[in-house]
Amino acid sequence: MSKTETAAGLVLIAVFTAAIAVGSMFDGKSTETKRGDNVNVTNAAHLLDEGEPRHVDIAICLDTSGSMSQLIQSARQKLWAVVNELATADPKPVLRVALYQYGGSALASEDGWVKQLCPLTNDLDMVYEKLFELNSSGSTEYVARVMHAATTQLKWSQSKSALKIIFIAGNERATQDPSFQLRSTCKAAATAGILVNTVYCGDEVTGRNTGWSDAAMWADGRYAAIDQKSGTIAIQTVYDKKLAELSSKLNKTYVRFGVSGAKRADRQEAQDANASSLNTAAAADRATVKATGFYDNSTWDLGDASRKKGFDIRKVDNKYLPKVMQSMTDGDKVAYVATQVKARAALQKEIRDLSKLRAKDVKAKAAAGAIPGKISLDKALKDMVRTQAEKQNFKFKE
Repeated sequence: MSKTETAAGLVLIAVFTAAIAVGSMFDGKSTETKRGDNVNVTNAAHLLDEGEPRHVDIAICLDTSGSMSQLIQSARQKLWAVVNELATADPKPVLRVALYQYGGSALASEDGWVKQLCPLTNDLDMVYEKLFELNSSGSTEYVARVMHAATTQLKWSQSKSALKIIFIAGNERATQDPSFQLRSTCKAAATAGILVNTVYCGDEVTGRNTGWSDAAMWADGRYAAIDQKSGTIAIQTVYDKKLAELSSKLNKTYVRFGVSGAKRADRQEAQDANASSLNTAAAADRATVKATGFYDNSTWDLGDASRKKGFDIRKVDNKYLPKVMQSMTDGDKVAYVATQVKARAALQKEIRDLSKLRAKDVKAKAAAGAIPGKISLDKALKDMVRTQAEKQNFKFKE
């Protein structure tokens, strides 16, 4: 077991990933295919009937002021791990995630030092990419301002059964904003059906005395505080290296298409490298996510796109296909994609089987390394989100 000295910022990403609970479908309201993609990737939102997967929309708001560098590192470290820990949500949600930063000196003062990095999207690789681009600087943290931005700027699901959550983490007073009153901003989010969970990176009592607990209460959410000195534990196992190797092999089964296909394929490999740059545990956790239906790339991969209603490979312009496919007949193209999908399924099964063994090993090592009297960060976050999801009739396997 190795310890990465990271801060309680793990809280926010862990909460976010816990909440999304690993859906099996692509984003029901994903951005429309860009001009030039020449393919109809079905929007699932209007197809949902009673009993079908439900929407889960998450907005993550990270304090990136100068004192929160460990928050960013924690987010990078634990994103994939917590997703996998809560990959048993039933029914499987249709997931979208948005990312905001606030408090950084490089941000616009007229916007309250708040910036949207990602709109609500099902592209986890993009979210992860943005996490690795973040740096900490500045000292003006307006909690109410970033909450207002997330509440009003994002196109939240209109489904009555949707679970909509904003997560905000930081370590200064939540009442600093001179233009937006915290209580009314929280009430506005709650009125819109959005839960707001707050995470104070510091002493629990201090967080309660500086508005973080009140904010959660006013917005029907939950409050948590984590000691920044506790660090983040990355548990590595003998299975990690093999999982990373399988993850790399998995990439070779993706068949890019569209004007952004090559760029998106490069992003996939880059995020593998980012996870691996942290430690083998992060890379293994990412590999496990890639073997679930939650990891959907139907906007740029023919394998995933071919499963969507209305997809027709004849509509894909040859110039937006890999060179190996450009001279093929339509029948040969279908057969080629089917071969890649079959190979991917075999690799994903191997990853899932290996991940089960790894999960048992991680659980045993975590129990052995537990500190008496202290609840682990992952457990605290899982309990927070499971409570909210279960109120929305989601169920989780232990």
